[in-house]
Amino acid sequence: MGYVKTAILMAAMTALFMGVGYLIGGSGGALIALVVAAAMNAFTWWNSDRMVLRMHNAEPVPPRDRLGLHALTAELARNAGMPVPAVYLIDTPQPNAFATGRNPQNAAVAVTTGLLRSLSREELAGVIAHELAHIRNHDTAIMTVTATFAGAISMLANFALFFGGSRERLGLVGTLLMMVLAPIAAGLVQMAISRTREYAADKAGAEICGQPLWLASALEKIAMGAARIDNHAAERNPATAHMFIINPLHAYKHDNLFATHPATENRIAALRQMAGHGGRAAPAPRRAVADRGAAPRNRGQGGPWG
Repeated sequence: MGYVKTAILMAAMTALFMGVGYLIGGSGGALIALVVAAAMNAFTWWNSDRMVLRMHNAEPVPPRDRLGLHALTAELARNAGMPVPAVYLIDTPQPNAFATGRNPQNAAVAVTTGLLRSLSREELAGVIAHELAHIRNHDTAIMTVTATFAGAISMLANFALFFGGSRERLGLVGTLLMMVLAPIAAGLVQMAISRTREYAADKAGAEICGQPLWLASALEKIAMGAARIDNHAAERNPATAHMFIINPLHAYKHDNLFATHPATENRIAALRQMAGHGGRAAPAPRRAVADRGAAPRNRGQGGPWG
């Protein structure tokens, strides 16, 4: 059902984009809009992962890091039947994580130092499994495309006043309304897709790590941490907020239209229900992040992973 809903929302985003192009320049405008979107998507498809990691000052984690973070990720990736993604560390006290990349062969998982300090090894396994689920489900690519569409729609709407065709079709008031409403509509569709994919990743992540309650406990701790600890890089780059496991900017109490994530309480309830209806217990991964209370900061020559 999640994939059907995502497909419908993607179709709605595409229709909205083509509609804005048509209102601005007729059939020619729709074609130009399609070409622009294709060029933007091609660029972000190949470069979005590097751009996002750079925005958040993420540092690569080597395969044999002393905390065992890469080994834990590799074991969970084997459970998921997928390639091992690159692993990155972000130096921020806010507990959080995200995945990025155009496909499972070219993907990365990034966790914060605050996450390592806050979670047990089982909870950390649940978080990494959730991010691996995003990669395996191609959610990282889907969200890259939808974010690009949303940005392109906003750009076209802002240019509407410069095109005579839009004023002839809609009049000045109609053009102004389109400039305001089209980006809002695109953002709403983008957020709806993000919420749908979060629920799917929670379910798949619980299956990968073997225990839904690990992820449920982690979400509760991350939500509490994100509500009281600032993530300055995310505040500077709010367009990346939808990528994190919990919104790094602010918390939502309800699954409202303007939320990039489902309500944490609803996600936890779904995971607990899953645990009570066939969620299987599993032993903790063999390798775990050690000494989480002394997680290093990204300082000094050669990085913290030595």
